[in-house]
Amino acid sequence: MIHFPAQRRGPLSALSLRLAAALGLVFAVVAAVYLGRAGYRDVNEDGLTLLDCFYYAVVSLSTTGYGDITPAAPSARLVNVLFITPARVIFLIILVGTTLEVLTEQYRTGRRLSRWRRAVKDHVIICGYGTKGRSAVSALMENGLDRSRIVVVERSAAALRQATSAGLVAIEGSATRSSVLNEAHVKNAKAVIIATDSDDASVLVALTVRQLTAGQVRIIAAAREAENAPLLKQSGAHHVIVSSATAGRLLGLSTSAPPLIDVVEDLLTPGQGMALAMRSAERDEVGRSPRELESLVIALVRRGKVVTLADRAGAVIETGDMLVHVRDDRPQSATNA
Repeated sequence: MIHFPAQRRGPLSALSLRLAAALGLVFAVVAAVYLGRAGYRDVNEDGLTLLDCFYYAVVSLSTTGYGDITPAAPSARLVNVLFITPARVIFLIILVGTTLEVLTEQYRTGRRLSRWRRAVKDHVIICGYGTKGRSAVSALMENGLDRSRIVVVERSAAALRQATSAGLVAIEGSATRSSVLNEAHVKNAKAVIIATDSDDASVLVALTVRQLTAGQVRIIAAAREAENAPLLKQSGAHHVIVSSATAGRLLGLSTSAPPLIDVVEDLLTPGQGMALAMRSAERDEVGRSPRELESLVIALVRRGKVVTLADRAGAVIETGDMLVHVRDDRPQSATNA
């Protein structure tokens, strides 16, 4: 099942408001009839009880009108003309409007789904919307990827609600199933990020994605244990990030070289000061040394491989190189200040 981003007000909220309005009208009519019950006549001629007033209100507002209770006094007839009859019309409008609301929402959802299926292409699929998945989404959007090009695959209902509340399209189901990945149009995707809560599931997802895409879609996976990284690469993952090993190295740095932790956190936290970025080499930069550029270049990406500046091949920028550099990520107001 495909869940679209949460809208300002859902159909259930609209229906609840309409139901509350209808019940409010019923109680208002009951109150009006009960207060003027002396002016009404019923077939038993024993006066109106509160239950009789509810009965009269319901049959009147629903336009059933059995005629067993009728306004006899002029004051009761005046209340019917000025209040109960307009209330009857409003009640019918609420009923018809509720039906139209449901039909319109179904039509709108169908149209939205059709448009999304036609337009989805070169998107990024996030398998798992836990802590790692949410961080991956944040990093993608910080680097300019529109949220409409991000699709979340998740089984948890709570995580699905979080994803749609963040403005993302979410697909309910397990990413290990081919049918679910096909719903996400995995064959047209730019990349698949696997951020499940277990390495076993990550391996199955990687195998499924590789089988469906014939290895044409880039797969990036997170592994909890370093020993599972080779298995994930054999399963089709192009890049594997070992979370436990990375956390362990940072913990070690925090003891031996505490300032380095601040630098790493600065690089990984948006809007703090520094951020890692990558861009294509410009024409006037080709043939120059990366160290001569105004921006702080720390590595080159040449034909899909990372070339460090310490290598002889990294001494000169070539055509088609991508420059990995550190950019100023502070807010514009702070920079101007």
